[in-house]
Amino acid sequence: MISRKFEPVLIGAVLSGLMSWLVSGIATLKTAGQAPDFLSLWMTSWLTAWLIAFPAVLLAAPLARRLVQLVLKPK
Repeated sequence: MISRKFEPVLIGAVLSGLMSWLVSGIATLKTAGQAPDFLSLWMTSWLTAWLIAFPAVLLAAPLARRLVQLVLKPK
């Protein structure tokens, strides 16, 4: 098992992976249509997107948490 101290990084990896997979799939389908090499195009697009999305999520998460706290009612 992985130590709990890595939870924020793992959540970032999973979240960025799923979101970039979905968005790159939609973008690839819209651009290439149902091409014979669609899956290869999609996976290449996804890997490129994920390599950017993962560090972006790790950097943006603290800012997002602070922004959410600003709009929430105090305890």
